[in-house]
Amino acid sequence: MITAKPPRILSIAGSDSSGGAGIQADIKTITMLGGFAMTAITAITAQNSLGVTAVEALSPAMVAAQIDACVSDIGVDAVKIGMLGSADIANMVADRLEALDVPVVFDPVMISSSGSVLADPSTVAAFERLMRLATLTTPNVPELAALGGAEAMATRRVVYLAKGGDAPGDVVFDRLVRPDEADLEWSAPRIDTRHSHGTGCTLSSAIATELGRGVSLPDAIETGRAYVRAALEAAPGFGAGHGPMGHQAARQKYL
Repeated sequence: MITAKPPRILSIAGSDSSGGAGIQADIKTITMLGGFAMTAITAITAQNSLGVTAVEALSPAMVAAQIDACVSDIGVDAVKIGMLGSADIANMVADRLEALDVPVVFDPVMISSSGSVLADPSTVAAFERLMRLATLTTPNVPELAALGGAEAMATRRVVYLAKGGDAPGDVVFDRLVRPDEADLEWSAPRIDTRHSHGTGCTLSSAIATELGRGVSLPDAIETGRAYVRAALEAAPGFGAGHGPMGHQAARQKYL
């Protein structure tokens, strides 16, 4: 059922000091789409459009305390998961999710837009539990390959959105794969820009916001894709590398 109140969205992810991705992009996206954003920060990063220069993960106990504080008082309608920082944090998050009955969107962040590694092999191995618990997992091309590809995902029988932004070509294809159902595919002309920092964070947060509102998964993906494209087109041009998108300007254009 679609609710009239702002959907309460909990983002469990890392902080991006430059504001283009991570928790900062999640808060902007959730807010611009009419949700109420809450956060459980998993790691602090020093990064900008040129790359990540330092990462410091928080303790699993601190991440758990943030989650518990939000859920026990404000409540939650959907969860978005991004960068986790360590295998211990990933497993703790899975423990917490097992006690919640809300939609979960898992963005299996492994590498930043600039190419920095954000998940070690033990953390990637811990993704298995989260994919089984998630309503939707949103890997890009290299992440899907690291997870074993389409065949391995079919064996896991998980729902995932294979994002095509990293694939070559003038048209971007995104494919929703669900066990025992026909695939759904979206396509759109590629937006030629280097200002694409935070696209994955933004998409997964947008989908989680719509799911928290009670929207169907295909419709939530439609909204998320449209919002990301608007944000790419509205990028302010900041940074010398993979610059941030225009979340606020996108809202003015899209909504």
